[in-house]
Amino acid sequence: MNVRLSKEQKIKILNSSDIYKVMQQVLLRENKIRRNQEHFWVVGLDNSNKVLFIELIGLGAVNRVNANPPDIFRMGIYKLAVRLILVHNHPSGNIEPSKTDKDFTDKILKVGKLINIEVIDHLIISEEKYTSFADKGIIAELQKSGAFEIIDKQKKEFEEWRIKTEKEHAIKIDIAKKMVQDGVDIDIIKKYTGLTKWDIKKL
Repeated sequence: MNVRLSKEQKIKILNSSDIYKVMQQVLLRENKIRRNQEHFWVVGLDNSNKVLFIELIGLGAVNRVNANPPDIFRMGIYKLAVRLILVHNHPSGNIEPSKTDKDFTDKILKVGKLINIEVIDHLIISEEKYTSFADKGIIAELQKSGAFEIIDKQKKEFEEWRIKTEKEHAIKIDIAKKMVQDGVDIDIIKKYTGLTKWDIKKL
């Protein structure tokens, strides 16, 4: 689900504090019940590190949330993001990375390298504080870990998936353009193409 951003939130990211300020606002928008669930967001950046999008791709329980590589990278491919930042919250307030958090990040780093979308950080946030994998040196360690290396078969599968995803998105854009030209209501276009209103308004 695409997170609606204000103009002020589409900022150039210089450090982890910059992205936390935006994500803290996004988290605090949620009601208290939703804030007690783990969320997993993906933040896409352009070549100048400006925020292109924030996508909520997972909403889970108090202590877990599921996310998978296709969901994480799909919007990055659609929006031509150069870099991604992963963000998830810990409702407990404990923002220390677990081994599961590190292993998951390692896997996503390796997939990103394969499809030329760099994963530059992973933030674990609460309502009041955060931990940055990049600031702690965890990203640098994972890049050299030697784990989750992509084998030739997987490379081929991910490349085929990337090409298929790009083609599917191009078809949706083409359909949306024709619907816009025919004067179809934006909400109907959104329903049948899956594009965001922001994308449709740009056509």
